[in-house]
Amino acid sequence: MVNGYPMLEYLSKIMSLEQALVKARTLKNLNKKLVFTNGCFDLFHLGHLRYLAEARALGDFLIVGLNSDLSVSRLKGPLRPIRNETERAEMLAGLIMVDAVIIFEADTPLELIKSLKPQYLVKGGDWAEKDIVGAAQTRSWGGETKSLNLLPGYSTSNLIEKIFRLSRLDQEK
Repeated sequence: MVNGYPMLEYLSKIMSLEQALVKARTLKNLNKKLVFTNGCFDLFHLGHLRYLAEARALGDFLIVGLNSDLSVSRLKGPLRPIRNETERAEMLAGLIMVDAVIIFEADTPLELIKSLKPQYLVKGGDWAEKDIVGAAQTRSWGGETKSLNLLPGYSTSNLIEKIFRLSRLDQEK
């Protein structure tokens, strides 16, 4: 039991780097394509869902590198993340298109990328391919870097702003 709930199978998708490396080696031996992406995934929204589905469609196994709480705070400011890394990891692991989640402490996933050596390194359409961390390394082992479609109007920042606007309107009543 976890907090009163029966153990959920999807929690096994939350892996250490060592576990993910074993999986990556197995996939390579089977000529399967590993896809890697990363992010904060603070307030999950439709843009995230579609992005992850598009990422998974590129290969056979999708690993999501998830920025730790400390990493998100350094990148996004002291008020973030809204949801803690455990919650964010479980939400991602519960998605059918996500095969593994690795929480990482660094500000960039470069060491993860260099260790896992994915066939595809992907980020959202707000990233130019030349600016994607790990792109040069991925090309060095024959992999590809892709900037995927961005769903206009969907971002965590937009969602937070909308919540603040609605809260202000509610307070004015």
